[in-house]
Amino acid sequence: MNIETTKLELMKLLLNTQKESVLEKIKDIFQKESSQDWWEEMNEEEHQDIELGLKETENGQVKSHQDVMKLFNEWK
Repeated sequence: MNIETTKLELMKLLLNTQKESVLEKIKDIFQKESSQDWWEEMNEEEHQDIELGLKETENGQVKSHQDVMKLFNEWK
């Protein structure tokens, strides 16, 4: 069975159900799935950049928004 056939069968089941509890469970599955994907979709370099940023923050190596905007405006 291919994915398109599976989707069509699921749509038919969704349209025909009157059980709100079933619909809520399916909705929960999609919400959990979408909330976990962003980290897994990034590559290793992006993971390392984020981890570096977190370490810099922990070490107090941060600049205020005001300082960054000042530098940005000078650069323009």
